[in-house]
Amino acid sequence: QLVYPYDFRLTEKEKTSICYLSFPDSYSGGLGDTQFSFRLRQSGGQRTTHYEDDGEYNREAPLTLQRESAHYFGYVYFRQVKDSSMKRGYFQKSLVLVSRLPYVNLFQSLLQLIAPEYFDKLEPCLEAVCNEIDQWPPPVPGQTLNLPVMGVVIQVRIPSRVDKPGSSPVKQFNQENLLPAPLVLPSIHELDLFRCFQPVLIHVQMLWELMLLGEPIVVMAPSPTVSSEMVLALTSCLAPLRYCCDYRPYFTIHDSEFKEYTTRTQAPPNIVVGVTNPFFIKTLQHWPHILRVGELRMSGDLPKQVKVKKLAKLKTLDTKPGIYTSYKTFLHKDKTLIKRVLKGIQRKRPSEVQSALLRRHLLELTQSFIIPLEHYIASLMPLQRAITPWKNPPQIRPFRQEDFMKTLEHAGPQLTCVLKGDWLGLYRRFFKSPNFDGWYRQRHKEMTQKLEALHLEAICEANIVAWMKDKSEVEIVDLVLKLREKLVRARCQHLPVKEETLQRVGLYIETIIGSLPEDLQAVLHHH
Repeated sequence: QLVYPYDFRLTEKEKTSICYLSFPDSYSGGLGDTQFSFRLRQSGGQRTTHYEDDGEYNREAPLTLQRESAHYFGYVYFRQVKDSSMKRGYFQKSLVLVSRLPYVNLFQSLLQLIAPEYFDKLEPCLEAVCNEIDQWPPPVPGQTLNLPVMGVVIQVRIPSRVDKPGSSPVKQFNQENLLPAPLVLPSIHELDLFRCFQPVLIHVQMLWELMLLGEPIVVMAPSPTVSSEMVLALTSCLAPLRYCCDYRPYFTIHDSEFKEYTTRTQAPPNIVVGVTNPFFIKTLQHWPHILRVGELRMSGDLPKQVKVKKLAKLKTLDTKPGIYTSYKTFLHKDKTLIKRVLKGIQRKRPSEVQSALLRRHLLELTQSFIIPLEHYIASLMPLQRAITPWKNPPQIRPFRQEDFMKTLEHAGPQLTCVLKGDWLGLYRRFFKSPNFDGWYRQRHKEMTQKLEALHLEAICEANIVAWMKDKSEVEIVDLVLKLREKLVRARCQHLPVKEETLQRVGLYIETIIGSLPEDLQAVLHHH
């Protein structure tokens, strides 16, 4: 019906997709308000965003919270109430917030404030809210922001890449005598993992392996709320490793990628997709891993745990909850986690304590897996003494899987993790996944930039005048051009170089140009 701000450009295809994704697509008799999320592929090429600071934000934010360039997130508040004045006998409406940022808690909390007001007062309410949001400061990693909206101040801290993984966010910020007292969100994006993983607590480790390997998974749920929470919980369980595959917290049969995902002529894509329409049981039967869950109910005791079943048992329509897969885990099951969770349930520990326990367990598992890879990749960096000012910096040595495997005997996951099992098999399979590719590219890029930075520092330390003594004009001009290019690159890519280093290289260039004949000086200055 309407888009705010008015000048926000969406393609027709995107509008249609957003409409379909904003409503539950299977019959839900439930009345009242529900909230869920979706993620949508941007169509119609790259559009410039009005955020010039994308690069800066993405450099400082954790990899798992980067601003997406090719996808939008949609956060939905859906209301369904009986209304005899409507043709269908119901009032059904959704307010959707679209963003490139995965701040699910912040945006869903915001919708809880705005949506009820909007259904009541309509457009003027949105205009007022947008005016307030326009005044919000940009999200700067590491900062705590106070965000005023509709008479409330939401207080959040934007996580930063330098935060220690697993450290809990600061509980009480300085209140700065804010009146009324702010609505403090303990986390901008972390879900209640314990609640989301309730029916699969005993299978968390298997799900972690499937996510690590980027396996295609379907989550079949009774509602978009359950499907989107389960998919987001799954994609978050590799942190601080970035999940590099595609994921759709909620997906409908009207989606433009429906054909692509349901075709049987090729293997299912590396994606986790959340669905609610029973029709999918038929169309996605050929997928290797299907997780079917019921409504999530928080109860005092251990919720009924789903069983792992053979894919052949997947009956159409009346499928029982379960994990339908023939996957065999590489690692043995960790009994201590389940014991801890059970103890927590018996002692009636609050959900956030149980969630923290699960999150820490998953973090330790991921770190045990990743640390040997980090050690090995660091050993591929050239020695500092091999970096000399007048030669191009040496190359990073290639990543050789077999060499890495050899390091595992004395420096493998067993140093930090008690879990036994086929770690080697898990690494071999991981090397074939998009998650390895994404991790390796990111590390390689960081190392290349570090080399560039070290090289610039080496140039700074060098005695340039001595070098120039026996050089021809051609060689000197060549050096000027190379140094200039290096400076430009350092500034564009925001290399980890001190500002004074860059200024000194700039002075060097001027000094060298000054020593050349005037006609050459003119050409170079013009250049």
